[in-house]
Amino acid sequence: MQKIYIVEDDKNIAEIEQFALKNAGYSVEIFKNAKDFEEKIKAEYPDLVILDVMLPDRDGLSILRDLRTGAGTAKIPIIMVTAKTTEMDKVKGLDQGADDYITKPFGIMELISRVKAVLRRAGLDDAAMNLEFEGIVLDDAKHQVTIDGNPCELTFKEYELLKMLMQNSGIVLQRGQILDRVWGIDYEGESRTLDMHIKTLRKKMGDKGALVQTVRNVGYTLNYRKDR
Repeated sequence: MQKIYIVEDDKNIAEIEQFALKNAGYSVEIFKNAKDFEEKIKAEYPDLVILDVMLPDRDGLSILRDLRTGAGTAKIPIIMVTAKTTEMDKVKGLDQGADDYITKPFGIMELISRVKAVLRRAGLDDAAMNLEFEGIVLDDAKHQVTIDGNPCELTFKEYELLKMLMQNSGIVLQRGQILDRVWGIDYEGESRTLDMHIKTLRKKMGDKGALVQTVRNVGYTLNYRKDR
């Protein structure tokens, strides 16, 4: 799972970004100032940074310059975020090495799309990865699933549902989270659709279908069997 650092002093914006990106399958950490972010990145590099230009203790563009000149951080993908709207502000960020630039206010789907695009250009997108859990292997580059080495034919929605469960194995996903991710944030259909897809997914997975567990009044999780 790819790790994303959000450097943003506006708590509401940071939490919205974090929620959306976690639902999209990323690991996310928030930093409200430059100091905390700089301490963390010395210890562990992320796969991508979402960096606000206006921070309480330091200008985001100066942080960008330092990252681009650092031996270990020079190639980390960086998306700049700011409330500024002039073309010159964007030019400065891009000229200094930002991979992309988003102006507030922006839509959540736009953010996710830009993150995926930047990671894809950097060769770090999920399509280059396999997901594995208890004999279940999901090859996202080939859009294929095998169970104990045998092909498992899934519809597009079943595939996306299994992918989300595998990306968050061991974590209980709320029904609303799954519907937003797999069916779209504006989905207005009955949640019964999710239950039907879970049922058919379990059936196609055979014995491994028992790993897709229902958490009553909450949602679903992909986890080890309770009788193990």
